[in-house]
Amino acid sequence: MPGPVVEPQHLADFLGQDIQDDRARLIIAQAEALCRAVVDPLPDGASAVVLSVAARAYANPQGIQAETIGPYSVHRPPSQAGLYMTRDERRSLKLMSGRGGAYTVNTTPPGAGPPPPRPASWDLPWWYA
Repeated sequence: MPGPVVEPQHLADFLGQDIQDDRARLIIAQAEALCRAVVDPLPDGASAVVLSVAARAYANPQGIQAETIGPYSVHRPPSQAGLYMTRDERRSLKLMSGRGGAYTVNTTPPGAGPPPPRPASWDLPWWYA
């Protein structure tokens, strides 16, 4: 199995704070496992999604939605506690790996030849031209 796509120092830089190295490695490994459950192998650019999942879990492991300290108050959107992926994160991984989005399906059988010529009766009258 390849090495981690995100290092603890990346998480520290992203959060803008000092972090516990062992805790960060555990959370990053779990975030990668979640991402690999959606797309395996991880595509180029997946580090952004892994970092997002890991940062959310590292910064708010209990899933706290509101906090007030003196005059300072913070309200976060409702979420789950611990590690989880949002719908947008799953969609991003799929798009990065080439899955999802628009595609076409050729329904012509492999041995089919060219279409038959159009009958002359299908030609439009001169006043439609």
